[in-house]
Amino acid sequence: MDNAMFCYQCEQTAGSKGCTKVGVCSKSPDVANLQDVLIFLMKGVGFYAMKNIEKGNKISQEIGEFFTECVFATLTNVNFDEGRFVKYIRKANQVKMQLKESAGDVGQVPEGADFIAPETKGEMLNIPKMPNLGVMDDENLDMDIRALREFLIYGIKGMGAYHHHAYVLGKYDEEVAEFMCKAMGSTLDKKLTVQDYFDLNMELGKVNLKCMALLDAANTDTFGHPEITEVLITKKKGPFIVVSGHDLRDLGDLLEQSEGKGVNIYTHGEMLPCNAYPGLKKYKHLIGNFGGAWQDQQKEFDSLPGAILMTSNCLMKPRESYKDRIYTSSIVGFEDVQHIETIDGKKDFTPVIEKALELGGFPQDEEEKKIPIGFARNTVLSHAGTIVDAVKAGQIRHFFLIGGCDGARPGRNYFTEFAEKTPPDTIILTLACGKYRFNKLDLGSIGPFPRILDCGQCNDAYSAIQIALALAEAFDCDVNELPVSYIISWYEQKAVAVLLTMLYLGLKNIYLGPTLPAFVTPNVLQVLIDKFNIQSISTPDEDLKTILG
Repeated sequence: MDNAMFCYQCEQTAGSKGCTKVGVCSKSPDVANLQDVLIFLMKGVGFYAMKNIEKGNKISQEIGEFFTECVFATLTNVNFDEGRFVKYIRKANQVKMQLKESAGDVGQVPEGADFIAPETKGEMLNIPKMPNLGVMDDENLDMDIRALREFLIYGIKGMGAYHHHAYVLGKYDEEVAEFMCKAMGSTLDKKLTVQDYFDLNMELGKVNLKCMALLDAANTDTFGHPEITEVLITKKKGPFIVVSGHDLRDLGDLLEQSEGKGVNIYTHGEMLPCNAYPGLKKYKHLIGNFGGAWQDQQKEFDSLPGAILMTSNCLMKPRESYKDRIYTSSIVGFEDVQHIETIDGKKDFTPVIEKALELGGFPQDEEEKKIPIGFARNTVLSHAGTIVDAVKAGQIRHFFLIGGCDGARPGRNYFTEFAEKTPPDTIILTLACGKYRFNKLDLGSIGPFPRILDCGQCNDAYSAIQIALALAEAFDCDVNELPVSYIISWYEQKAVAVLLTMLYLGLKNIYLGPTLPAFVTPNVLQVLIDKFNIQSISTPDEDLKTILG
């Protein structure tokens, strides 16, 4: 390996082709290459894990969680810390050797399955090129197979994020962990065809549906079902902590530890929906939501007189102006940024709380402004009869699911314009941080519902899917016969996992943007068009005309 890199796993990759010098996300070539080594090791771990399972040997939860953590750590905007990856790689060596020994004789072993990485960072960064190590290291690999292989790997990374958030709340699933191992291990098999990879991607969509249901259960069993809530989006006087990312467990622990300390807690980015959970909003110092989507954080945090906690992906390279008051937790990491360690299963957020008190916070209140959230499946389906009646009466003509990841690439104003131009007899379901493009607009209401229904985080695509399936049942029709269109913005690998789930369910007429994935070849794209009528966004006017006629 040299000091070059190649990465095209996110939507903002350089030139829509691939980052080769430094990541648009600020990932250095060394971090990128260490991530490649770790993923290469996980392929071998997956291979030997499946050989153990075939012989009746169960894979321990400890190994399943470690596998999950490793793939999650390589997801975009999660971990930029070289030292943490060196530790992951050393442990992955040990796990692979343990699995290899317990598997015994497995017959023919695919190239790369036995690979053990060197122990020092310098040696890890100077491993000779070999097939399956980096994305492009096998120059003779069929382009379509490479595309579907990377589709699968990125889906595994996205599902790994959801599985991690679930098991930190006590919901571990053996089938999810075993599938991730099987799918990752399969990428070493040079005999796999395009059809084999397509089938594995569809299976990932199926398993990810179960994984999102698992996370839904973890969140709601722990904190209750989201309720319709008016959440404050303006500032309140006093010391504060801004919590970003996705991890409800971290937010719950922070709220508990900071109660009565005189510190306000604001959510940020994908944490906005947390304000609707009864078990979280019971804390009166969960004051509201600050700011917008993840890509605005450098500007928003630049002169912020408070502490910041990053709980999962969405971390950008911290500016020096706030590096001393941003903290990472769990999988998240950046060199020279203070990290809250997990010790005996617990985290002590005292340093974050003390930093907030030291900084003093906002000097005065802003005029209050609130927006409604909390329209998850339990809330919406409790009004299913009202919705069905409104559709039959012509009050609701169409539903738009406008959701997914936000990002900085030009063209995402499409989603704002699309929402603004939807007719007044239509409802918008939204989720993930893409909602920040329009969630503060007042588009009116239809009956008891505002026209914008915030369903939650990206994993709450599960909620939106359950709503669609329930409506199909109520109308006694196929889900694709419903007056529902899917307008999806994507950025990273959780969006890939969710898209595969939508395709597994047979959902059609998905509009995807602002650009199509760089790892999708023309042939693979044509299959997606032919089978699912998936298409790239054009302009709001043209797409609305096509959808509504």
